[in-house]
Amino acid sequence: MPELVFFSGTMDCGKSTLALQIEHNRSARGLQGMIFTRNDRAGTGRLSSRLGLVAEAVEVAEDLDFQHHLVRHLTAGGRTDYVIVDEAQFLAPEQVEQLARVVDDLGIDVYAFGIATDFRTRLFPGSQRLMELADRLETLQVEALCWCGARATHNARTVGGRMVVEGAQVVVGDVGEPSGEVGYEVLCRRHHRRRLTAASAGAGALSPDVLPVDEPASAPKVPPGRGLSDPLRRAGSH
Repeated sequence: MPELVFFSGTMDCGKSTLALQIEHNRSARGLQGMIFTRNDRAGTGRLSSRLGLVAEAVEVAEDLDFQHHLVRHLTAGGRTDYVIVDEAQFLAPEQVEQLARVVDDLGIDVYAFGIATDFRTRLFPGSQRLMELADRLETLQVEALCWCGARATHNARTVGGRMVVEGAQVVVGDVGEPSGEVGYEVLCRRHHRRRLTAASAGAGALSPDVLPVDEPASAPKVPPGRGLSDPLRRAGSH
C-alpha cells in the first residue's frame, strides 16, 4: 500500500542524505520519482546534502498544488512511482493535505523530510500537519551532537555565534555560518534552555587532534636503507 512517510530530525542529522539515498535506491531499480524541495542551501531547484551530493528538484512555491502538478504530469504521459519532498517543514498545511491525496487518490508513495520544530521549539505548521496525517513517522537515528557531546534535540538560531529567540520563523541559514551572519546550531535541551551555544561557552572541538603530525626537529636521522627492520631482514637472509 502507498504511504505518506515523514522523516524528521534536527539539523545536521542526515535528512537530505537519506532523501538522496532513497532516490538512488529506487531509481536503480527502474522506478521514476519526482523530487521537490524549498529553500535548499544549494539554491533554487536543488536538493543537496552536506556530504556534497546534489540532485535536481522542483522548487516548491507557495501556490504549488502537489496533486494538480502530479495529475498534469501523469495526464501528459509522464510516470511517477514515488515523490520525495525535502525541507517539508516549509510547506503550508494545505500542501501537506495535497500530499496525502497524492497517496490516497493517485497511489504514489510520498517521502517527506523535515525539521519538526523551529528555533523557538515550536512546531512548524507543515511539520505539525505531517505528524497529524502521515501513515508513518520516522525519527532519524543518526544523532547530531550538541557542543557538550550530548544528543542534540533542539535547533538554535544564532547571530555572530549568540543564540537569538526572536524573529521570523523562517530565515534561511546554515550551520557553521561566518561570525556576524545568521546561522543555526543544534543543541541539547539543557543548553538550548540556557541559550548556551558553542561560541558563548567558549567550547573547543569535541575531539581535538592532540597527536603531532610533523616529525620533531630533534628526531635522529636514519641513513637510507637502514631501519628497525634491517636486523630482521639480515636474519632472514641467513
